[in-house]
Amino acid sequence: MYAVIKTGGKQFKVSEGDTLKVEKLGTEIGKTFSVNTVLTLVDGEKVTIGSPLVTGASVSATVLSHGRGDKVKIFKMNRRKHYRKSQGHRQSYTEIKIDKIAVK
Repeated sequence: MYAVIKTGGKQFKVSEGDTLKVEKLGTEIGKTFSVNTVLTLVDGEKVTIGSPLVTGASVSATVLSHGRGDKVKIFKMNRRKHYRKSQGHRQSYTEIKIDKIAVK
């Protein structure tokens, strides 16, 4: 059984026991939360596609840790114009573990 959920503007295919990194959430480490934005639910041969969401479906997950990703360097330059700009960015993330996929 797996589900496609939407969190942080991105879609993830998850099943029970998976760990994944999503956009930073405001939930504390060790707490359990529920994701109600389930787009698709597949249980063997039975496929349920939401329009836009599957009603009565939810995914419960536990927060494992918070962190920041690798640094991305941004460099802009216009040749012959004496323009150079350098910038860096590190994206924050939350690592979660999928506990249960529930359907009513």
